[in-house]
Amino acid sequence: MSAPTVSPSASAQTSPAPARKPGSAPLRWLRRNAVVLAGAASLVYLLLPNAVVMLFSFNKPAGRFNYEWRTFSTDAWTDPCGVADMCGSLALSLQIGLLATVFATAFGTFAAFALARYRFRGKGTGNALIFLPMAMPEVVMGASLGTLFLNTRVAFGFVTILIAHIMFCLSFVVVAVKARVMSMDPRLEEAARDLYAGPVQTFLRVTLPLAAPGIAAGAMLSFALSFDDFIITQFNAGPSTVTFPVFVWGAAQRGVPVQVNVIGTAMFLIAVAIVLGGRIASGRRRRQA
Repeated sequence: MSAPTVSPSASAQTSPAPARKPGSAPLRWLRRNAVVLAGAASLVYLLLPNAVVMLFSFNKPAGRFNYEWRTFSTDAWTDPCGVADMCGSLALSLQIGLLATVFATAFGTFAAFALARYRFRGKGTGNALIFLPMAMPEVVMGASLGTLFLNTRVAFGFVTILIAHIMFCLSFVVVAVKARVMSMDPRLEEAARDLYAGPVQTFLRVTLPLAAPGIAAGAMLSFALSFDDFIITQFNAGPSTVTFPVFVWGAAQRGVPVQVNVIGTAMFLIAVAIVLGGRIASGRRRRQA
């Protein structure tokens, strides 16, 4: 005699629902949003120093040190060059940063295409050597370049700083552009050649626009590293060549002026504006496509 069958719906109706533990809903929400919360906390941690710099750019300190909040004031913003030699050092850093970015981006782009697209003897060694300046401490690189310039009797100054900045920015540009080139679809370039486009037309109309995001990222990173560098610059600068980071280091011994916070805030806002502008432009191109 067969046993009576029970329908699944009937068993579901008769079985009691599992009791929910108290506090399980907040724990489930925390598990679902743990990654978002960790990312937000990391972002706050990264941007908190910038917020402090922006806040103290509107401070009017009582003494030479801008470390305690006293009174809200816009005097530093109305007169950012009120400190002697600060705007001169800023102009020098901008000039070196722009020139180092141009040369490092050009040489790094060519090197990235060679390493990503061609086979030649020593390619593996070249790939390994590219990462050495990124992994090497800046003190070692700065001291080595300073020794090289001393042995070759090159006068320290603008040229030595520029050569040093191009050398350590080059690796970052190569890595950024190479990653972009390796992710490009070669069939797009083949399609351009099938449509009777020459090598120059293919490069300018297809390859270069596809590689442009990597080139732009390498250029922005190169400028930021060059403008911000202190250690390598200190080893390779002459006595009369003072960049903005070197000026801040020297001023910190006597009291950092509020104008330093103003310059830092302006550079940060310009960088944010460039990034947001790029995102908006890419979004518009994506919608139009």
